[in-house]
Amino acid sequence: MTTSTQSVDTPLHHRSAADLSAGYAAGHLSPVDVVEAVIARVEEKEPVLNAFYRFEPEAARAAARASAHRWADGAQLGPLDGVPVTLKENIAVKGLPMPGGTAARDAVVADHDAPITERVREAGGVVLGTTTMPDWGMLSSGVSSLHGISRNPWNPAWTTGGSSAGAGAAAAAGYAPLNVGTDIGGSVRLPATWQGLVALKPSAGRIALDTPYLGRAAGPLTRTVADAAAVMGILSLPDVRDYTRMPYQDIDWADLDRDVRGLRIGVHTDAGAGAITDREVATAVEQAVDVFADAGAEIVEIPPFINQGLLDDLDDFWRVRFYAQYRAMAPAEQRQVLPYIAQWCARGGTLDGATAVEKYDSIAEMRRATILATSGFDLVLSPVAPMAAFPAEQPMPFSDPETTMTHIAFTVPYNMSGQPASSVNCGFTSDGRPIGLQIAGRSFQDLAVLQATAWYEANRPADADPVWPA
Repeated sequence: MTTSTQSVDTPLHHRSAADLSAGYAAGHLSPVDVVEAVIARVEEKEPVLNAFYRFEPEAARAAARASAHRWADGAQLGPLDGVPVTLKENIAVKGLPMPGGTAARDAVVADHDAPITERVREAGGVVLGTTTMPDWGMLSSGVSSLHGISRNPWNPAWTTGGSSAGAGAAAAAGYAPLNVGTDIGGSVRLPATWQGLVALKPSAGRIALDTPYLGRAAGPLTRTVADAAAVMGILSLPDVRDYTRMPYQDIDWADLDRDVRGLRIGVHTDAGAGAITDREVATAVEQAVDVFADAGAEIVEIPPFINQGLLDDLDDFWRVRFYAQYRAMAPAEQRQVLPYIAQWCARGGTLDGATAVEKYDSIAEMRRATILATSGFDLVLSPVAPMAAFPAEQPMPFSDPETTMTHIAFTVPYNMSGQPASSVNCGFTSDGRPIGLQIAGRSFQDLAVLQATAWYEANRPADADPVWPA
């Protein structure tokens, strides 16, 4: 972990994991004081932001006291011992309900810790609780039939993004330096782009899940690249419960120093599907590309490699998948599902089995096209999303549930290809909404992606640096 570079005037709730660890080691800070500062921050902001599903301050206090004793005895479990962490509500925490963002059914109470939760606890991380998500995680916002609306700390009128809605808000608000979400189409990168954060969707199978499925990954949402790298060091440890896991690689995640000179970098600004990229978003990404070019990277434009048909097919496959859940519910339960989601998945019930298989088979073509188009490059730069944050009350950037997910054409190909992709802030709109740059790499080159993200974080223009909301 890198050494602290933050000012002593930085509030405890906005300190990085590295800064907290350095303070604990030197005896200048205590996990108990940090958790109390975080609890005060949550109590101050949570009535507006609504980022937590289950906030567990007493459990966090107990964990912080245990951590403080370990640091005092020189028996700390690692550099993240005593560092606050939040977990998305679909990551099992033993004893806590897992409603999946919906009011439609009584939530199942987890009878075990997920692999992610176990790794965090083994490292001494202080779990503050679980963060919100929209119904079934199938919205890119913080709108939920169970939770209401989660809001953006930069401006509560703006969306958090989703589906890792509360995780993003917790990171930006200063609830915790380390926050873990899940991502099947952009669900850690979208909250990151719309809240000025760093996120990594790692290679498929890098972080063990106890409920893996096609395209799904878990990853960090943090305020700095160093914090994302630090938590990857524990999240990427193996667990036999993930039958899709990749072979474990012993990676020095703290090794973030890398020059981009000479790298062959693809630039992907036309997704070939979905919404047209807003001019302010495109300009910010173009300026970020210039930073890489000025440092000696070889820049090559990449033409679109997916099309609208592939995006439509994936959207329809998801509708079929979730209609199967919706159909199995009692009518009273169906009425509790967010109306937008109920209407969205209804089309899945009109598709026969052969059509559903055809839609599924299109995913393989998206995977093939993405890998082939990006294989000749060390990195690929693109927007994360074609638009900046939209109103918090909107379930999606568009209003019609019949519309294909027009905002994920830059992000979802990397879920289906299994390649790593990050988000890092690269600018702001004229009204102050953050804009994210996506940096993607070859499969299993997660560290290379984080190194490039750290390089850009250190070299981006000053006006692209987030100044976190007070």
